[in-house]
Amino acid sequence: MNFFLFLIFLFGFSNLRFLHSQKLNNKKNFLFNPAFFILNHIKDSHEWNFFEKEKKNVSFSLPILILNKGLNVFMSSKFNHGNNLLKINKFYYRFFHDKIYQTNSVGFLKTDKNGFILNKIPFDFSITKNVFCLITSLFILSFIFIKLSSSYKKKFVKNKLFLLLEAIILFLKNEIVIPNLGKKKDTFYLPLLLTLFFYILVNNILGIIPTGPNITGNISVTLSLSMIIFLITFFSSKKNYWKHLFFPPNVPFLIKFLLIPIEILGLLIRPFTLCIRLFANITAGHIILLSFISLIFIFKNFFSIVISIPFSIFISLLEIMVCFLQAFIFTSLSALYLGLAIN
Repeated sequence: MNFFLFLIFLFGFSNLRFLHSQKLNNKKNFLFNPAFFILNHIKDSHEWNFFEKEKKNVSFSLPILILNKGLNVFMSSKFNHGNNLLKINKFYYRFFHDKIYQTNSVGFLKTDKNGFILNKIPFDFSITKNVFCLITSLFILSFIFIKLSSSYKKKFVKNKLFLLLEAIILFLKNEIVIPNLGKKKDTFYLPLLLTLFFYILVNNILGIIPTGPNITGNISVTLSLSMIIFLITFFSSKKNYWKHLFFPPNVPFLIKFLLIPIEILGLLIRPFTLCIRLFANITAGHIILLSFISLIFIFKNFFSIVISIPFSIFISLLEIMVCFLQAFIFTSLSALYLGLAIN
């Protein structure tokens, strides 16, 4: 019961933060743009905004790394939220809509007739908010499982978190890994699938805490995870797998010409279905939550608050289940694809 009340307080605080971030702009002549508000909260950024205080953003500046005739390293705070024009090694840079553009000495941005900026974008591999949290989740997992491993030196494990992790590991092994890969292969592939499950789970949870980043709602992250599974499946597969793929047995010769393209297309689509499923579900949860918050600024009355806040808390609690469910589905499908390739 206490844990449930803590969750309600946590997500209630998260919703109040969104309200506070907009209250300074809540004027009679202010036109609220819900699409901009939602996209601004779910996209990646070069700094980590926590809240606004006295018309100033309280944020955590992150390092920017630009490769343009040499490596340039500096903090994102030098741009002052896009208000400053920087000159580094005879080049001028301007920060606009969370992107860094190379400009002239006055910071001019050239656009086409559709409004797309034509300025050169330097090679930017900065430590953004999502990258910082991916590294953070790596350290969190390393710390937890190193402690879990050392706890087995004792006779009894009393920590409730470790007991929960042990139950999850045994469940994944007995219900996912062994049924799909077999007992002979489970020991070899179990560390991979466990790492995949807990890495997705921790990043999902980091995304729903107040001021947390939308890590697994970033399609580049989910695509990278799915491509890792695709490459491991590709190099782990046996010759019978490719024989069934390119020359299906016990099938009429003419039907093979129809089945082979379908099988090849299905093989190539698998990593993208893994990628899109995780990305779409996590992003949809954030969009729905922020949409309920946006109703307050659209209708601007007390009844919108009565509807918006309870439903946003409900969606936030529902996202906890989605965090576990999507990690489970991604791991299950990965084990299934590996099992098809090696068995």
